[in-house]
Amino acid sequence: MAAYILKRLLLMVPTLFGVMLITFVITQFVPGGPVEQLMSQMQGQHGGGEASSGVEGLYRGAKGLDAGRLAELRALYGFDKPAWQRFVEMMGNYLTFDLGDSYFHHSSVIELVVDKLPVSISLGMWTFFITYLTCIPLGIAKAVRDGSTFDIVTSTLILVGYAIPGFVLGITLLVLFGGGSFWDLFPLRGLTSDDWAELSLFGKLTDYLWHMTLPVVASVVGSFAVMTMLTKNSFLEEIRKQYVLTARAKGLSEARVLYKHVFRNAIIPLVTNFPAAFLGAFFAGSLLIETIFSLDGLGLLSYESVIKRDYPVVLGTLYLFTLLGLLTKLLTDIAYVLVDPRIQFDSLER
Repeated sequence: MAAYILKRLLLMVPTLFGVMLITFVITQFVPGGPVEQLMSQMQGQHGGGEASSGVEGLYRGAKGLDAGRLAELRALYGFDKPAWQRFVEMMGNYLTFDLGDSYFHHSSVIELVVDKLPVSISLGMWTFFITYLTCIPLGIAKAVRDGSTFDIVTSTLILVGYAIPGFVLGITLLVLFGGGSFWDLFPLRGLTSDDWAELSLFGKLTDYLWHMTLPVVASVVGSFAVMTMLTKNSFLEEIRKQYVLTARAKGLSEARVLYKHVFRNAIIPLVTNFPAAFLGAFFAGSLLIETIFSLDGLGLLSYESVIKRDYPVVLGTLYLFTLLGLLTKLLTDIAYVLVDPRIQFDSLER
């Protein structure tokens, strides 16, 4: 196991380096970089984001920028250096988790991620727990009642929910329950009310849950189908195996057969996906859901960073999320072996 883990850790280095190199090269050819956007803003056009206060003295009025001022502006963002030198310096800083500073937000990338993370954690964690706690029992019930009216009706409902895009469901919920045209039952935006600091502990908890209801429903409904059907099919596959027939022939009750023998084998595919789903909940940012419900999270940050060409945020968050993704893949393999002793690390290497 130790040799396999070490090998996977070593393979992460070229993988991470390759991802960052490809992305960095692509950003060099994308038109409308931060310098151009700042020039447009300074000349009264519709550029994106706030300009850094350190460039206010570079503007010379409606006549634009001369070559000297433009050179100063490029030096401010570090574009006066060759691309290869900027990439080497960037990767050197990333090794110490110095992800740089945003061009437009007046803060470091780490601070931005930490600031936006509570929103994405709130949305992702509730989606994660509700999905697992609902879909596993529902999938088991469908497997036991395969082909029954209950199975057909629930399959129809979850497939309809899966077919509805999350942002469409979110808009529908706002119209129905957010005071749009029908009932004003839930707030339209944010995680908390304006008077949240003045509320009691119980009041803060209920206010938070009140705000999270519609976004979580919009996020979680589309997740039910995949997890439920995966659970059902996994249990059906085990139920049809010979050892289940043998256990029933020995006179064991259906509950004992299901939860003592079938459950521990059928749950393996779900458990092995647990690390990826759990860690992904911390950094899962749904752009459309966050936009609809005015939730300022990582999804909205990533989108705005790409639009504004805020390269430190784009590349810094990519580095962080890629590294976490690679570690999660390793944790998933380890969980697979721990849950199912029949799987050996030698077989995973093939």
